[in-house]
Amino acid sequence: MLIDTHCHIHESDYPLPINEVMARAAEADVAKYICVGTSEISSADAVTFADGHAASFAAVGVHPHETKDGYSKIVELAGASEKVIAIGEIGLDYFYTHSPREVQLRALKDQIEVALAHDLPIIFHVREAFDDFWPIFDAMPGIRGVLHSFTDSKVNLDKALSRGLYIGVNGISTFTKDETQKAVFDSIPLDHLLFETDAPFLTPAPLRGKVNEPAYVRNIAHYHAIRRGLSLDAIAAATSANAHTLFAI
Repeated sequence: MLIDTHCHIHESDYPLPINEVMARAAEADVAKYICVGTSEISSADAVTFADGHAASFAAVGVHPHETKDGYSKIVELAGASEKVIAIGEIGLDYFYTHSPREVQLRALKDQIEVALAHDLPIIFHVREAFDDFWPIFDAMPGIRGVLHSFTDSKVNLDKALSRGLYIGVNGISTFTKDETQKAVFDSIPLDHLLFETDAPFLTPAPLRGKVNEPAYVRNIAHYHAIRRGLSLDAIAAATSANAHTLFAI
């Protein structure tokens, strides 16, 4: 069994027929997938989608790009359904500043408070902002979570692991040509590794050019199984166990 711990197939503009996507996921032994909110509307849609599909779960949160448009409804959405299993994706993104940094920082702190109040894990999006991220993280005890779409340095990987965070790896890992980055992916301990698609984005090799979907998490798992000298069953079992431990799904 495989679990896609991060996708956006619930979004209204997702371009593939959902019934077909779910059928292909089942055929690929992808038994569960987490639909992750990026705005108040997207988060509400994730809850509705998860409530209507047994294999789907929801994370609610406002992506740093969207924080300028508000995030107050996340308080209500966090308790809206038993299918809400995380707060996210939330964090800091200084690569683009679609929202001012001070807004991103306030939104991150406030949404972490929501997660702590509901005892929910957090899906973090952090891009070129770890210098501001770690002090906030360290000042708010009790956080459980994952660094989504991790592509950063070994230094920040080690900081994440020392704080008990899981590491989300997606299609980027299958097509990057950066040997240093590949080495970082290979060094993630198996007991802290999660697989994700970020569908419809970041389609893994050798499927580049296609719309991404949860079934393709199998390609990501297969790639890393080969690099680590493991069977697909072994890496699937380990990463699924990690997802269950963090998200209780």
